[in-house]
Amino acid sequence: MKRLLILFVLIILLIAGFFVYWNYYNVYSSGERKGALIKITRKGNVFKTVEGEMWLSCRNMVNAEKFYFSVDNKAVADSLEHLQDECLEVQYQQYRRALPWRGDMEYIVVGYRKIQ
Repeated sequence: MKRLLILFVLIILLIAGFFVYWNYYNVYSSGERKGALIKITRKGNVFKTVEGEMWLSCRNMVNAEKFYFSVDNKAVADSLEHLQDECLEVQYQQYRRALPWRGDMEYIVVGYRKIQ
């Protein structure tokens, strides 16, 4: 009976660990988005995160879609703060769910390139 209980607890822990990995740490997709960076903010009560948004168009702002993202790399966040109102291409990774210390969004920007 004791072995069965230990086995049951071990299986539950493995399932919970897989669930956490799959939803919060496994990259669901990655790609690039091009547009004009409009806003970078630092916010949060307990965990201060960097959140941003950009229009997905560099020239025609009529009917442009917004792209909301988080940045967890301090160097990238500091660089993006100086590039507001510029046309950029950002590289991102999408996770299935957001973590409070990583940011509010599922999209995490990991790099950028300024477009001329």
